[in-house]
Amino acid sequence: MKALLQRVNWAQIKINNELTAQIQRGLLVFVGLEKNDDKVVADQKLDKILSYRIFPDSTDKMNLSLTDIAGDLLLVSQFTLAADTNKGLRPSFSSAMPPVEAEPLYDYLVSAAKEKYGNVKGNVKGNVKTGKFAADMKISLENDGPVTFLLT
Repeated sequence: MKALLQRVNWAQIKINNELTAQIQRGLLVFVGLEKNDDKVVADQKLDKILSYRIFPDSTDKMNLSLTDIAGDLLLVSQFTLAADTNKGLRPSFSSAMPPVEAEPLYDYLVSAAKEKYGNVKGNVKGNVKTGKFAADMKISLENDGPVTFLLT
């Protein structure tokens, strides 16, 4: 599983010209599922996403996590992240998880994020939003920094 994290001031998703998800300060995370991924991998990646220290502290060092700042989280399934781009001029998707298997795992990741992140900071519920699996989405964002990391 690959996760592309973008620290954002805001992000939104439109599907068929309709606003379907929107967040404020936090993380926009594109998720690429690969053939060998499972719930254990999803849980490990989610823990890392929630704990990854990429937000500035009072001295402007990247020392705070999404959980620390109680930021928003927007998860988007993006199978192209699983592409092999090492050979030729066309990406190969042979390592990507087939959609029939990927959708339930993506749904599991979203549910786990809502459950885990909704229980941080006492009873404060984290704002977790999502795109729609396999939809043609138009994503707008303001990258903060820019700060972008690929977790593999």
